[in-house]
Amino acid sequence: MSMIRDLRAVVRPSRPSLRKDGGAYDTTRDPGTPSAVVDCAVYRDGARVDTGKPLTPHEAMRQVRRDGGFVWIGLHEPTEAEFSGIAGEFGLHPLAVEDAVQAHQRPKLERYDDSLFTVFKTIHYVEHDQLTANSEVVETGEVMCFTGRDFFITVRHGGQGSLRALRHRLQDDPELLARGPSAVLHAIADHVVDGYVAVADAVQDDIDEVETEVFTPGRKGGVSRGVDSARIYQLKREVLEFKRAVSPLLRPMQLLSERPMRLIDPDIQKYFRDVADHLARVHEQVIGFDELLNSILQANLAQASVAQNEDMRKITAWAAIIAVPTMVTGVYGMNFEHMPELQAKYGYPVVLTLTVGVCLVIHRTLKRNGWL
Repeated sequence: MSMIRDLRAVVRPSRPSLRKDGGAYDTTRDPGTPSAVVDCAVYRDGARVDTGKPLTPHEAMRQVRRDGGFVWIGLHEPTEAEFSGIAGEFGLHPLAVEDAVQAHQRPKLERYDDSLFTVFKTIHYVEHDQLTANSEVVETGEVMCFTGRDFFITVRHGGQGSLRALRHRLQDDPELLARGPSAVLHAIADHVVDGYVAVADAVQDDIDEVETEVFTPGRKGGVSRGVDSARIYQLKREVLEFKRAVSPLLRPMQLLSERPMRLIDPDIQKYFRDVADHLARVHEQVIGFDELLNSILQANLAQASVAQNEDMRKITAWAAIIAVPTMVTGVYGMNFEHMPELQAKYGYPVVLTLTVGVCLVIHRTLKRNGWL
């Protein structure tokens, strides 16, 4: 429909920056507003209602019930006391409220009588000059969303994953916001999944770098000695953290895109399919990362083993060469009066020449066979 034809451009104007943005909304809070509330606004006919002063959640909900529209409240790491009043005002289910306050939840979608509770894991790529055994590659946060008929509440945990820019973009598209809370839920889902896509591309670069180092031949075309296995293992752990954010979200996105829900606008629901497709692609990438890192780690360990075997062959070869003069000097070092060649005029140079000649023959033979 023309009303939401440009939805994709609104919620996805550009690829999310990988730089950390830990800021919240720029709001001057009313003294009666809980400190966890970073923005509270009423939207009517797709536009933000200008009240001239910051609203408390109670005031916003009272306006919505009187004049229509919906309220969008954004919170950052609220305590149980700070959230209890809002939960009571909007009739939120106690189990969902407990999850929202405690955080550290798996991505999920839960349906209650008058609301949907959705949990998203946000992923932020940590910039680094060089991957080390202690490098932090990804940081995670959480965004919990309560979607109701006339309200939308976001609870954010973590220092990154701000929704400020997303809120501003949605406010610039009244036709989309006029669709209500379900349009905001789609925008947040799309925003989070787009973040996954950007992080997957950055992690791919790290894996390519490690893979190149592992499979680059050593000096003079010799066997590579691999890289520090701790670096590969650390990267694998970070990919596992990424996987924990992506995999559990597949089912909720499938439900939002395929199963009719009373609180989701049918026209908006169509666009959840696009989010689900992007999420499935990222999931395949993350699974591939995990398998590829397993192969790289095994190859690196195998190369280290081959390099050690090569070192041992060289040590053995040189020991074989040194054994000849050691044997000769050992024989002539024995204190016997009657020994061959002791009285011969050219005995010493002959024995010395013979020793050197035998060592050269052994050296050439071992080198030809690849031992040196």
